[in-house]
Amino acid sequence: MRGREGEQAAAGGTDWDSLAPWWLETFSNGADIEYELQILPLASAALAGCRRVLDVGTGEGQLARRIARTEPLPELVVGVDPAAAQVRNAAAQQGGPVYLRGRGEALCFCDGAFDGVVCCLVIEHADDGDLFLAELARLVAPAGRLVLVVNHPALQGPGSGFVDDHVLGERYWRVGPYLTEQAVVEEVDQGVPIRFSHRPISRYVNPLCRAGLVLTSMEEPAPPLQFLADSIDLELELAMPRLLLLGFERPAAGRPMRE
Repeated sequence: MRGREGEQAAAGGTDWDSLAPWWLETFSNGADIEYELQILPLASAALAGCRRVLDVGTGEGQLARRIARTEPLPELVVGVDPAAAQVRNAAAQQGGPVYLRGRGEALCFCDGAFDGVVCCLVIEHADDGDLFLAELARLVAPAGRLVLVVNHPALQGPGSGFVDDHVLGERYWRVGPYLTEQAVVEEVDQGVPIRFSHRPISRYVNPLCRAGLVLTSMEEPAPPLQFLADSIDLELELAMPRLLLLGFERPAAGRPMRE
């Protein structure tokens, strides 16, 4: 997950190969409360019943492993990631998915190859978000699902976050420039710079709808209580979602699109 402040990004993306050991230690196998209590259950439940699932930007594979264990068990789970070190770490874990190296902007699968496609906290790091979305949509089979999980664009974007104003004696949630599309680099841990690209919600929904998908669900869960154990204003922070889940479906063959 991201921090809340950032500076204008320099050219180039994040070196996920060099960050793979940090990611494995910090977020995998129960190390991160938010992943364990909210992100993994939320994303895997949205794909329950899918038979062939693709996890795009799988990292070290923890979501793919969770999906592979979700009843009813899928026939095939594939995790794809551009970083060779992440794919090696994923393959070293037990759990059943198949892991491949590949970029979300150019995936080596046939049209409609999966009835479940998930992209969880990944597209914010893509070099070309529109091309990435087009590839995700291309791979969804008729009657299949696409699950997109992002940091909440309205409340977790650049310049947004909790403010404890000791001068005015106020606590509030500041919202940054929501409509401004921008890339920022944030130091999410000591010596760990990660590039995030911000776009408003419409810039996720509209391209996917134009690609023939239908928006069927949207979830904005409150953060887990355990994640906010050190909060100085629990009521306020519980009212501000960190995540946005968008669920899409491709209509079954012969089924008319909604007007």
